[in-house]
Amino acid sequence: MDVEVTTYYLEMRTPDELNPKTTIPDGLEIRKIGVPSPEFSRFLYVTVGRDWLWIDRLDWPAKKWKRWVDRDELDTWVAYMKGAPAGYFELVVQKDKSVELAFFGLLPQFIGKGLGGYLLSEAIRKAWDRDASRVWVHTCTLDHRHALGNYEARGLAIVREETHIQDIADA
Repeated sequence: MDVEVTTYYLEMRTPDELNPKTTIPDGLEIRKIGVPSPEFSRFLYVTVGRDWLWIDRLDWPAKKWKRWVDRDELDTWVAYMKGAPAGYFELVVQKDKSVELAFFGLLPQFIGKGLGGYLLSEAIRKAWDRDASRVWVHTCTLDHRHALGNYEARGLAIVREETHIQDIADA
């Protein structure tokens, strides 16, 4: 089935543009993965991305996952709610010192619980902690209906839009 998909590219140029959600949800902890784990990263990607048609990495073999996670320019952070994984984000430092929020999301059972705004605020803070020249992300109309609004509410601004037709039959 072909669907029209619009991709939005957003960026933040200075840390002062961050409009953080500061209320910490009760029981939430955010921790950086200190020991790269391809299996855990794959679990997060598949579980968080299932409903949003994240398919690019589904056929990656174990060696490719290992190469992805075992890099100095990648930070993976996991949100835990009362000990259970609730969401995650990946930050990738680019050659131009910009930091891409490469992946961000919540596990299905934690969507709608008030975690997304705070987790995104922390993701952006952690990106700036990497001495970023800018922070950027892209999302699309296949994502959660509040995703774009959350990015904009935190201070990220749309700098480009692209629309294309995507076949989602196999997804």
